Amino acid sequence: MIISASRRTDIPAFYSKWFINRIREGYVLNKNPFNANQIKKIPLTPYQVDAIIFWTRNPKPLMKYLDELDEKKINYYFQYTITGYPRELETHTPSPYKAIETFIELSDKIGKEKVIWRYDPIIFTKYTKFDEHIRLFEKISKSLENKTDKVVISFADSYKKITKKLDAIEYQDILEEKSKLYELAKIMSDIAKSRNMIIETCSEEIDLDYCNIKHGKCIDDNLIDSLFNTNLNIKKDKNQRKECGCVQSVDIGAYNTCSHGCTYCYATFSENTVAKNKTIYNPNSPMLIGNLEDLDDKILKKLNSEQTLF
Repeated sequence: MIISASRRTDIPAFYSKWFINRIREGYVLNKNPFNANQIKKIPLTPYQVDAIIFWTRNPKPLMKYLDELDEKKINYYFQYTITGYPRELETHTPSPYKAIETFIELSDKIGKEKVIWRYDPIIFTKYTKFDEHIRLFEKISKSLENKTDKVVISFADSYKKITKKLDAIEYQDILEEKSKLYELAKIMSDIAKSRNMIIETCSEEIDLDYCNIKHGKCIDDNLIDSLFNTNLNIKKDKNQRKECGCVQSVDIGAYNTCSHGCTYCYATFSENTVAKNKTIYNPNSPMLIGNLEDLDDKILKKLNSEQTLF
């Protein structure tokens, strides 16, 4: 089993204490994001977890616990996003200078092959135009040279639930201007190559093979086999978009719990809910948001009677 931690929120940045408590307890209670009454007990022991993939913009709070994960022989790697976008797009993310500093520290600690840089999503707005993306990608890649083996890119999608946010920053759909997209992709590919980085796309239908950009797998069974000497036999994750190459995983995060304030984020569409979730977060709870005593008696009885999901 592979654990995704998490596409829905930044667990390393905001919930590292909760996460390490769950590792110590050996399980987590995971709510179905579309039905809060459906809760599964997910194991987090090294005997049942092949690897954990962390998605983050700030792993610093988690880094003090990495030695403990290593001692428990828990495999992991990081998908680490650094874009350097202005505050109008990313309200509370670490500064790019601090993010790069932490990236280098993490890479030096666990190995560059376990830290993947994400320049993701590429979003065209009145603040981030063509030349600005080239400038940012060039600058960040130079800083991360020899500190990672791979960079992942994707192009922003427009979701109905964040339309107002996108309108405020004058979002432009780059997929409607294919010539500009191809030109940018080719420039980024050349830059990545000059920095000794493989470049891949995330969940993109568009074919960029001609400029040496392959379709990637962010949750990658082949990478896990290579890093940790496993022999996985895991299928593509049918719960993700058809363009997504990721293999099956269990995500232990929750929507509307990330405080980075990225205007384009599909996983945070209600700031009021984020604020409310902050008030009920308990690092000692088996659930990311909420407590056992808040659950219906029928749900508690079912959880007490069942075994873990796998």
